[in-house]
Amino acid sequence: MGHIHFNHIVQQAQKTDREDSEMSRNLSPRSSSEDSELSVLELEAAESLLKEVRNRGLMEFGCPHYRRRCCIRAPCCNEIFGCHHCHNEAKNSINVDQKQRHDIPRQKVELVICLLCGTEQEVRQTCINCGVCMGKYFCEVCKLYDDDTSKKQYHCDGCGICRIGGRENFFHCYKCGCCYSILLKNSHPCVEGAMHHDCPICFEFLFESRNDVTVLPCGHTIHQKCLEEMREHYQYACPLCSKSVCDMSKVWEKFDMEIAATPMPEPYQNRMVRILCNDCGKKSEVQYHVVAQKCPNCKSYNTRQTRS
Repeated sequence: MGHIHFNHIVQQAQKTDREDSEMSRNLSPRSSSEDSELSVLELEAAESLLKEVRNRGLMEFGCPHYRRRCCIRAPCCNEIFGCHHCHNEAKNSINVDQKQRHDIPRQKVELVICLLCGTEQEVRQTCINCGVCMGKYFCEVCKLYDDDTSKKQYHCDGCGICRIGGRENFFHCYKCGCCYSILLKNSHPCVEGAMHHDCPICFEFLFESRNDVTVLPCGHTIHQKCLEEMREHYQYACPLCSKSVCDMSKVWEKFDMEIAATPMPEPYQNRMVRILCNDCGKKSEVQYHVVAQKCPNCKSYNTRQTRS
């Protein structure tokens, strides 16, 4: 249908329907039931036409981050980008002078450009010129468009941004300041502003990250992928507080066996050291061993020596 004005399409369709109806009335008389049936057919035809117009280009346009049928004009630098992620990646790259680097205030975006007809317009879901739906999912608050609704997007008022995964599968924790899986509703440890910091491994800001984030037993948060990479390198302590990130009881049993099989030389058998347990936080005085020192309180070997 090219760039024909959407209103013109509808008007032409309505005019044709009226002419056809008038011709039919002149040719032969119709009963009220026939008029009713024709009205239903006209309505169905109009709805079918509207759906066809709105769905043009569905999943055929977009950027590396979203399938959508529009791009945005950044209010901060007046340049055009596929989405706010495209802007932030471009404007924060190492090729940009550090003083010029910045993020887009995405909720202040006012103008979008339809990718089917090129019309620049105020933020809305349907193009004012060609009538196409610029994003099956549309959030007027976040100025977010996305044709891929399989992500189950939803806007969280508590976070102030859109999330994915389905509203019914998440809840907002106002102390942590973020959304968590409903499975953690009554069991997650609350840490104030838990998501409002960078991932301790890759340093990406977690609150707006598009990658899966998990909550550690200590309450700190980290990318799921980064946690898996830690485990691949046999790192099992939180990078922020050093508490164990999983049940280590089986590992501590192996430490017990190794220590039992490795007696210390006589000069060290009575040497005592003070330790701090990273898991329970208790300080203790224990017998020194070259392999590790065991916390007498929680039986963990996740300890370190202290001077007091």
